[in-house]
Amino acid sequence: MSTWRAGYGANSYVRFGGRSEETGVLKGSNRVSLRPYWKLLEGQVELLLVNAHHVKQVPGRKTDVKDCEWLADLLRHGLLRPSFVPDRPQRELRELTRYRTSLIRERAAEINRVQKTLEGANIKLGDVASNVLGVSGRRILSSLVAGTADPSILADFARGKLRSKLPQLERALLGQFRSHQRFLLAQQLAHLDGLDELIERLSTEVEERLRPVEDALDRLDTIPGVGPTHGRHPGRRDRARYDQVSHRGPPRLLGWHVPWQ
Repeated sequence: MSTWRAGYGANSYVRFGGRSEETGVLKGSNRVSLRPYWKLLEGQVELLLVNAHHVKQVPGRKTDVKDCEWLADLLRHGLLRPSFVPDRPQRELRELTRYRTSLIRERAAEINRVQKTLEGANIKLGDVASNVLGVSGRRILSSLVAGTADPSILADFARGKLRSKLPQLERALLGQFRSHQRFLLAQQLAHLDGLDELIERLSTEVEERLRPVEDALDRLDTIPGVGPTHGRHPGRRDRARYDQVSHRGPPRLLGWHVPWQ
């Protein structure tokens, strides 16, 4: 057993991975800053991701070198259980889906900003229209940005069921929309359009990467409570639980999905 301190550059990790006498590497952290080095060594030596909790119970002063030595000693005696690390395609897919989730959350926050801008002008469009950014709402907002202020003209842009609420809609659109609010709304709508385009491109890329397992996903969608979106983009807790059981075989995975009767 030997310990070796790598430098902060990627080249030191590459040189370490090329050592023929090294058969395994322990990694006791899952910090984002260390993930690139995992990718550099992956495929060159055996890598294990272990829980740093194993060294917390050891008395004495803690240092990085002592922690590494202790973890290596535990590994030699078979007292460590490596954590599950998805393969590279799965990790790449995670990056895409997590970025897509962050964009969806950002879109929801921008919609709230639109509502706040309208409220500041005493325009209560959200009290009448169920979806401010629906077909009718978007036409009304675009007209507000263009300078239209007459409530009757704005209300006439309503379509579908919203036309049955024209009197209430006219009262909701009776406000004072100032020039700075018009500018803010224009930027917010442009931001939303950009986010929609990004989300669509990400969704297309995700679907393309999931094409080889489309049959398995279709079967997953048949499970009660698991829909197409949930099966392809599980939540954080679901992802963590899936990681724990999926690599232990189909029975564990099936037991996780099937509800207790």
